[in-house]
Amino acid sequence: MRKSFPKAAPRQALTLLGLALAAAMAMPAQAATQKAAPARSEAKATQPRPAKRYTIEQFMATTSISGASFSQDERRILFSSNASGIFNVYSISVDGGEPVALTASKTDSHYAVSYFRNDDRVLFTRDQGGNENNHLIVRELDGSERDLTPGDKVKAGFNGWSRDGDAFFVTTNERDARYIDVYRYDAKTYARTLVYQNNEGNAVFGVSGDGRWVALGKTNTTADSDVYLYDTQSKETKHLTPHQGVASFSVTGFDPASTTLLMLSNEGAEFQRLLAYDLASGQTRELEKADWDIVYSSYSRDGRYRVTGINNDASLELRIVQTADGQPVTLPRLPGGELRGVAFSRTSQRMAFYLNGDRSPSNLYVYDFGSKQVKQLSRSLSRDIDPEELVEARIVRFRSFDGMVIPSVYYQPKEASPTHKVPAVVLVHGGPGGQTTRGYSAMVQYLVNHGYAVLGINNRGSSGYGKSFFTADDGKHGREPLWDCIEAKTYLASTGVIDPERIGIMGGSYGGYMTLAAMAFRPEAFKVGVDIFGVSNWLRTLESIPPYWESFRKALYLEIGDPVKDKDFLVATSPLFHAKEIRKPLLVIQGKNDPRVIKPESDEIVEAVKKNGVPVEYVVFDDEGHGFSKKKNQIEANQKTLEFLDKYLKPGLKN
Repeated sequence: MRKSFPKAAPRQALTLLGLALAAAMAMPAQAATQKAAPARSEAKATQPRPAKRYTIEQFMATTSISGASFSQDERRILFSSNASGIFNVYSISVDGGEPVALTASKTDSHYAVSYFRNDDRVLFTRDQGGNENNHLIVRELDGSERDLTPGDKVKAGFNGWSRDGDAFFVTTNERDARYIDVYRYDAKTYARTLVYQNNEGNAVFGVSGDGRWVALGKTNTTADSDVYLYDTQSKETKHLTPHQGVASFSVTGFDPASTTLLMLSNEGAEFQRLLAYDLASGQTRELEKADWDIVYSSYSRDGRYRVTGINNDASLELRIVQTADGQPVTLPRLPGGELRGVAFSRTSQRMAFYLNGDRSPSNLYVYDFGSKQVKQLSRSLSRDIDPEELVEARIVRFRSFDGMVIPSVYYQPKEASPTHKVPAVVLVHGGPGGQTTRGYSAMVQYLVNHGYAVLGINNRGSSGYGKSFFTADDGKHGREPLWDCIEAKTYLASTGVIDPERIGIMGGSYGGYMTLAAMAFRPEAFKVGVDIFGVSNWLRTLESIPPYWESFRKALYLEIGDPVKDKDFLVATSPLFHAKEIRKPLLVIQGKNDPRVIKPESDEIVEAVKKNGVPVEYVVFDDEGHGFSKKKNQIEANQKTLEFLDKYLKPGLKN
């Protein structure tokens, strides 16, 4: 699932909720412009039967891994893994074997960023208990660590390497909590110089490898944005994207030679296409387009290859081409799943990537362009779990109350049949403006494994289905998008295998808001609700957003409502002020350190609903923020969710 908040720069929203080795494979070749074959093969048709039940501990024995950065000698890959129960930084040989832990935190999650370009030092990032005040840390050759961005309330991030690797760029809001500045750090001494002082609240997209250009963004509304280019030599800023009407423009990166800026835009169209802006001439040309949104494009370090990601109906499709002639790269045949997270070594001799499927969490692979061999470096799924006992998702669509077609991702338990109808939950993504996509979700598979159908709805306002669909929820939160969720019940009943009297709703962040809105504004619709750090009071949430969201505060107000000008509307659409209407069982889960949806949002809705005599369960994690990164907490959250559903949503209960 993909969940995000808010619609920040159009189609580039902040992630709000996320809530896992190795013989060489040499098979017949397949073009990389296709999904890794046989990407989405359906399971063999069988008679409905209960799946083998797995515990949450067995599901969470799965390892989650992410990120890929090659060492200077191209022999090792840096990545993040929660094998220890919390995310730490690891390195693994391209020949396989056991990963080597480079950090050993037992408290705060550590995430790999990059090997240094000319030696084996490592950059990684961490925050404090999920508060999202990330710092950038160096792991020195002797294993010691150095915080490059100290400060209690500093939010910092890595922003790329210089072309020669002698420097790297860092963003930080230390000067002014509202604005993100850019610094150049010397890779040897860590001495730094200010590259760009952000006095206008622009988004910082990136710095060219030669250090001359800084790509900036300005969010006008959640569907309209512009790109600017700052010249560090002339100190001038140029507006690259003047336009009429509603259109989003964003940046996906510079080419390695610092001659071209790659941009995404849906100007004059429903979907984003890839544009190339020539830095010398100032000319823009269309480089690539598809029938869906292009969501990113990037080059290998030497510029030999370019990778483009396409949001193809809730799946990620990758195109990998040779830049010299535009020809697609041909890869050996791979197991089913989506190709993700491609990274190239210094000379492009090797390519690291992940495969992820509905029944298979991300696994790390490496491809050698010389030998044409692929090697699998990880086996992430718990050895206790047979993937054949898990389920493939299906993309389904239904017409909502006004005829609008609503795409969704549907998971059906193996035992579901017309003679054995099962309960279901409508799962709402974060946002507004996120998207439920295909791919492995331990939470979803756990619920389906225990007999619950899950419909991951992409209600109006979701990303991925065109500009008109994306903007269809603007100023309508708590109404039309919610009504789509109500109509999802009709679709589920139409399958013939869902008990129409046993349907609940759940979601995180904005999805949590939608859950509370359903319980308050349509209390007859769902039997239960599971709210995972959802907004209950828009007035407070909009007034308490983190200071570094200043660049899109106005757009957020236009999207949802201004807490001063639109106070009456926000009161009318905030579940907290209508909590007396909530009459069905409610589970609320919250991270104490959440900076986006602060804890009082959950505290107060729980207190208010309890006054109704309604069953309310409340789980708070003291060491988490907006999303739960520690396995022990993920286990508890998922287990509590299943126990709650079993108690109040199982067939035969009289609630």
